[in-house]
Amino acid sequence: MKITVIGAGNMGGAIVRGLLKGSLFAAEDISVSDVNRDVLNVLKKDIPRLNTELDSYNSVSDADIILLAVKPWLVNNVVDSIKFRMDYGRQILVSIAAGIDIASLSRFLKKHPGEDLIPAIFRVIPNTAIAIRKSVNLIAFENASDGQKDLLLRIFNELGTAILLDESKLAAGTALTSCGIAYLFRYVRAAVSAGVEMGFYPKEAQNMIVETMLGAAELLKAGGENPETEIDKVTTPGGITIRGLNELEANGFSNAVIKGIKAGKF
Repeated sequence: MKITVIGAGNMGGAIVRGLLKGSLFAAEDISVSDVNRDVLNVLKKDIPRLNTELDSYNSVSDADIILLAVKPWLVNNVVDSIKFRMDYGRQILVSIAAGIDIASLSRFLKKHPGEDLIPAIFRVIPNTAIAIRKSVNLIAFENASDGQKDLLLRIFNELGTAILLDESKLAAGTALTSCGIAYLFRYVRAAVSAGVEMGFYPKEAQNMIVETMLGAAELLKAGGENPETEIDKVTTPGGITIRGLNELEANGFSNAVIKGIKAGKF
């Protein structure tokens, strides 16, 4: 199985590195195309057997999967450049471009006016944790067989967790996962600042906070409990935890989180 990744920037490069740590692709099965020689050189230096193409799409014809990892405003031009090299009956197109829906991709892919033929199309919304194969990957699709859906789930489960969603829920899911990782980082930054004020060095505080977040996540994942159930276990009457929680809420913590996440829905 061969895959061509178009776009070797932060996300495209992270996907390539993640794929190589999985079980489905060898380096020689992956081709990467980009207009920037420097990013290709970095990948090639680290992965000598990787196939790279500078401003070229020669590998598209032989690929089983074509993954678009370019900026949203470049998708139409890239698709125009590759669609006549594609075999729609055999190949799968995957786009990680935020905001470019499947209807737009289908329109871009039409080779002739009035033509209805399109390949299997998948939209995937990862987050930056894909670099360490811990991404939440939201997947919507059209015109895909059960086998193709299973294949995409296998690929993206090796890069973290893959979740099939109706496309209508992708925007809301993006706010929770792709944007959500930044919101968690902002909490860490604020908590580190509090730790420094209380006498810790930044790295000391950050390590404690990160390990606490990991533990909290594992508790919820393992037990499947409502977060409030876990909160109740540490909020003793008259204790310091409930005082801290009440202070957070008095300053609009929950409301700020809800508004921020809703604002991230494009």
